[in-house]
Amino acid sequence: MLKKILSYVKEYKKYALLSPVFVVVEVIMDIIIPYLMSLIIDMGIETKSQTAILKIGGLLIISVLIALGTGILSGYFATKASAGFAKNLRLGIYKKIQSFAFKDIEEFSTGSLMTRMSTDVQNVQMSFQMSTRLAIRSPLMIAFSLFMALRINRGLAFNFLIIFPIIGLGIAFIFFNAYPIFKKLFKIIDKMNTIISENLSGIRVVKNFNKMDHESEKFDETAYDLYLKSKRVSKLMALQNPLMQFCIYIVSLIIAWLGTKYILVGSLKTGQLLSMLTYSFQIQISLMLLSFVLIQIIISANSVTRIYEVLDHETSMSENKDGIKDVKNGEIIFDNVNFSYIDDENKCAIKNINLKIKSGDKLGIIGATGSGKSSLVSLIPRLYDVSSGSVKVGGFDVKDYNLKALRDSVSMVLQKNQLFSGTVKENLKWGDENASDQEIIHAAKIAQAHDFIMEAEDGYDRPVQRGGSNFSGGQRQRLCIARSLLKDPKILILDDSTSALDTQTEANIIKELNKTRPDMTRIIISQRIKSIKDSDYILVMDKGEIIDIGSHEDLIKTSPIYREISETQSEGGDFDEPKKD
Repeated sequence: MLKKILSYVKEYKKYALLSPVFVVVEVIMDIIIPYLMSLIIDMGIETKSQTAILKIGGLLIISVLIALGTGILSGYFATKASAGFAKNLRLGIYKKIQSFAFKDIEEFSTGSLMTRMSTDVQNVQMSFQMSTRLAIRSPLMIAFSLFMALRINRGLAFNFLIIFPIIGLGIAFIFFNAYPIFKKLFKIIDKMNTIISENLSGIRVVKNFNKMDHESEKFDETAYDLYLKSKRVSKLMALQNPLMQFCIYIVSLIIAWLGTKYILVGSLKTGQLLSMLTYSFQIQISLMLLSFVLIQIIISANSVTRIYEVLDHETSMSENKDGIKDVKNGEIIFDNVNFSYIDDENKCAIKNINLKIKSGDKLGIIGATGSGKSSLVSLIPRLYDVSSGSVKVGGFDVKDYNLKALRDSVSMVLQKNQLFSGTVKENLKWGDENASDQEIIHAAKIAQAHDFIMEAEDGYDRPVQRGGSNFSGGQRQRLCIARSLLKDPKILILDDSTSALDTQTEANIIKELNKTRPDMTRIIISQRIKSIKDSDYILVMDKGEIIDIGSHEDLIKTSPIYREISETQSEGGDFDEPKKD
């Protein structure tokens, strides 16, 4: 697991390796400095030797400068390596998520994936930075300081060992109690991010139903739960500082008390006592820093596991990179297709579908909400894979195609129209990033979007706010249709994507499509018979099955469901003829 995570260091590996090298030099200098200071006192000041003071003082200045330089460099390289590692890790997670099928995303939830890419990566980044600097510096400083202290006076130096078991037991207590709390903490953060994401994207619905107080209460419950867990873990973490301060004071008192006795009996010099105190402080500070590293590792241990779960997740849908890259035509064949969202053959959203759609056919699909219309067409570009049976496009099973090639040939305008921050032109170029201005304008005109785009002063450079919130529902639908047309697809699927349009605008779009792309297979899902009645044939769906199939005239005669919908909509005035141009 850790090996896979660390593989994302990649091109920043050299910085990660350089940092410890400079840390070693820095530690050596930090160890030499107290020793040189003791020599100045014992060999220079006490003997009043100016030569010794100048000579040792010069070495001391050089050591300080080297320690300063190597400290700066080690910190720089550690920061650069950790920042680069975090960048690569986020990109790796993002690319992995992009390869997920809808089913995989639903398994993790949007809020959880957001937390893993932000908070979890940040925790791992901090641990990595500490590991390339403090986690190496602290043990080395402890080992070298202890060695120097033993070299000066073994009897006094052995008193340093008192603090090791105390600190060790304290850190172990914190670790084993904090780890499970952090595990729960991250789950609460996932839940909170999900609530925030849902409320921001659905703010109009929340306000429309006047549910601000209800949503605030739901958020407050989660926030309070987070507060309780954070308080518990903070109490545990707070034990660290008093524990360290206690050890520092105890060791300092022991050294000062015993050191004075050693000086009186002549077995220890003043300078040596000063260096012993310095080494004791270095050991204790290093232990404190090491405990910080261990605490950060406790925090990031859960984060590493959560990130690994995403990176190691086997996508339920393979890309088949070596698959067929050319879709010959828009023929579609459903061969005894069954599909379940939960992999339960007894709970299929699509059942026993056998259907052949010839290339260039115009197909309409109608049915009640939940009848399986969207589920059926989602199988064509492999947004989901069939549970059994097969779907063929252009004579080949969709699983045999390279996924990118298949989706480039199948353009699907979903029920929920999604625009992205940027400009109108940038959004339209999702269909073809190399599209010329003329091609963009042509697609916008077919989708009846050109006129309202040009009403704005910026035209096609008009800014698009997050989600397209500065456009009406009908405008977003037309922009999404234009974007899909720029793909120049062999199959165009309009999944209730003209529901916000008036009948005249919808009729104009269909007219332009018939005129400019008569060879394109077109599937229109709609709740309005007016939108599909001119199709070559129409499917009537109910409970995941095709109930009836035929032309508008045939279904009026033979399909009770279709006839009932037709009569209801006729009474409602939905069959007004479009005005002539």
